[in-house]
Amino acid sequence: MPRTTPLFRPRLLVAAIAIAGLPLAASAEQYQLPAGPLASTLNRIASEAGIVLSIDPALTTGKTAQPVQGDYDALGALNAALRGSGLQLVRSDAGTYSLEPLPQDALTLPTTNIDANRSYESAWGPVEGYVATRSAAGTKTDTSIAEIPRSISVITRDQLDDRQTLNLNDALRYTAGVMSSGYGSDSRADWLKVRGFVPTQFLDGLPLPVGSFANPKIEPWNLERIAVLRGPASSVYGQTPPGGLLDMVSRRPQAESSQAVQVQAGSNNHRQINFDSTGAIDDDARVLYRVSGTVRDSDTPIDHIQDKRYNIAPSLTWNIGDDTHLTFLSQYTRDDTGITGQFLPLQGTKLPSPVGKISHHKNLGEPDWDFYDRTYYALGYAFDHRFNDVWQFRQNLRYTKSDLEFQAVQVSTFNSIDAGGNVSRESGIVNEDISQFAVDNNFQADFQTGALRHTLLIGLDHQRANTNYQWLYGMGVPPISVVRPVYGADLSGVTYFAMQDYQQKTHQTGLYIQDQIALDNWRLTLGGREDWVHTGTTFHNQGDVTNTQRDVAFSGNVGLSYLFDNGVTPYVSYAESFQPAIGANVSSTTSFEPTEGKQYEIGVKYQPPGTDALLSAAVFDLTQQNVSVTEGSITRQIGELKVRGLELEASADVNENLKLVASYAYNDSEIRKGQDKGNRMQQMPRNQATLWADYTWRAGLLDGFGVGFGARYVGDSYGNTANTWLGHTGSYTVYDASMHYDLGRLSSALRGASLAVDAKNLFDKEYLSTCDGYWCYYGDQRNVVASVTYKW
Repeated sequence: MPRTTPLFRPRLLVAAIAIAGLPLAASAEQYQLPAGPLASTLNRIASEAGIVLSIDPALTTGKTAQPVQGDYDALGALNAALRGSGLQLVRSDAGTYSLEPLPQDALTLPTTNIDANRSYESAWGPVEGYVATRSAAGTKTDTSIAEIPRSISVITRDQLDDRQTLNLNDALRYTAGVMSSGYGSDSRADWLKVRGFVPTQFLDGLPLPVGSFANPKIEPWNLERIAVLRGPASSVYGQTPPGGLLDMVSRRPQAESSQAVQVQAGSNNHRQINFDSTGAIDDDARVLYRVSGTVRDSDTPIDHIQDKRYNIAPSLTWNIGDDTHLTFLSQYTRDDTGITGQFLPLQGTKLPSPVGKISHHKNLGEPDWDFYDRTYYALGYAFDHRFNDVWQFRQNLRYTKSDLEFQAVQVSTFNSIDAGGNVSRESGIVNEDISQFAVDNNFQADFQTGALRHTLLIGLDHQRANTNYQWLYGMGVPPISVVRPVYGADLSGVTYFAMQDYQQKTHQTGLYIQDQIALDNWRLTLGGREDWVHTGTTFHNQGDVTNTQRDVAFSGNVGLSYLFDNGVTPYVSYAESFQPAIGANVSSTTSFEPTEGKQYEIGVKYQPPGTDALLSAAVFDLTQQNVSVTEGSITRQIGELKVRGLELEASADVNENLKLVASYAYNDSEIRKGQDKGNRMQQMPRNQATLWADYTWRAGLLDGFGVGFGARYVGDSYGNTANTWLGHTGSYTVYDASMHYDLGRLSSALRGASLAVDAKNLFDKEYLSTCDGYWCYYGDQRNVVASVTYKW
């Protein structure tokens, strides 16, 4: 990897700070647009409302838009601007709009097939139903999903609510190309893979910090939507893997007053309260607030391990002016839990043992000694300002801190169960804290050059991360019975030494540019980014030896799509990834090398005219260098990995009663270099398929009653890159179900109240989610949660 000169980094940092100091400013619900060039005014209204509008310059050249002042919906504003122009809006079957001359004998604007009452979706706003039509994932601009030449899924708030999601594993179970709960039910972390790689998680446009154990575990109750972008995205986002990323959007303040309280109870003594409140503070709706959060006090499927969470997420929007708004976003989360994955020995799970099978709920640690305490908080803002009909500016900024204290006794790496049912153990003490500052600034310009319409994005982002990590490994822990464990072992004789003990500081600055170009039905996306990364590591367990690594990388992407009038949109794309690796090699004085990837993708999207449905198919070929893998307690980097695959996905609000999502993914992975050449990558099943459907009666005896049912199939996989039989797990299929009832259908006095019951792994199927050659991990057991929700 070539080294970069440090000359550019200070200058880029100064530029980022200078941009951060621009005047802050918000968007009003009223339109106050003066008379101006017709095309610019129409483009502005359409862009802000998320309307796809094609404009023939020959029709608008030299024409002036009428002033648009007052309260309008988006289409009303467009029609107001068109008054006296001799032009009218026309809607195509695909849901896009264009202009055409009025009939010569028309005295007033004729009636068209436009639904002026329709609510238009924003890439950062709520979605009604299961089908999102717009997203900023992959582009950082509010773009129709059909026009983005990439594979994207959006999990809406309605999907999260219908499936009673308690974590991101739950949220993404029915998404194409996503491997969820890779290590079973782990209350410490969400184990996710997208196209075979751990995705970078973005929240409100900025990356979340990444460490070894102290990674934030995002509370899904606080989210408005989750977008999964599959494939590389470094040309805009910077440090991302080739598999993809999660682009999560927080619930944000709304002008309309709304409150919700939800009380849950369920399996494993689960007790949880969720709350959400939003509205305007002043009469003019200049200042809006929102407070959401969760309190959980629960046991887990493992004996003597709790899962406690205290979370609150306050936010405040200040509508400073007609073209400016500022939203403060904050969050605090405290977790108190333990190792629910348990690191069970091969004997008694995958292999026979002298004492039979190990029970799912056995705790083989030391409950009075073990703990996992994590505190996470974040404070930041999202700001945007429109300068004129062409230019607008956005800035996202956040400071994040995550602190972890963690110690546990677990089954040892090399384990066997003796004739008496005892197994050897080891212990670990982890202290880790991560602090991160991140800022992303970009300017967007919407303009035309001849017949070409451009959405130009120019951005500069910067982040600094500081990680202190210490992992003490303990030997000499007394063994324990896997049948009748007795706790309270004498740990005074345990000997500890530092497997890893380092401080790592990372500074990254990225400069990016992207142009989304439209010509008639053609859409071309071009993007490129230069990243400068400085990583400095001090190894305290190696006599404070230091290692400094400077890297520079360019990442590009190009995509082309064509929007047929019948709703079919084929596309082709090429994208690259660059990701500085967090962490260091065990017992060495070197940091991990950055990973680089590239992907070719061909796909097609279909939005049947007149329906709320999106169907997509994609085939891809991606390659990554310097892949990090973790087996046992060791993380290492291997040479090169290639993945080829096929993904099919459908989401639809079929009618007023029925909503569904379905997916299928095929992944063929191969290690191309290194000691495991020719083998499959770990935790990458070749085949996955899912289906979820929710049906609600709207009339008759069952009015207000609904049921949901889902099935998830996961093919066989290996938990290690050596692809040994001890690391192999077979395929499995599990089923989920739900029931819900709107109590307001019984009586107007109960309006806003509802009941729901959700069951995951309905038939309590027993399966192994992963074996890595050292340990095995049971898959999620049946979990039933009942809830009462009241909204007003």
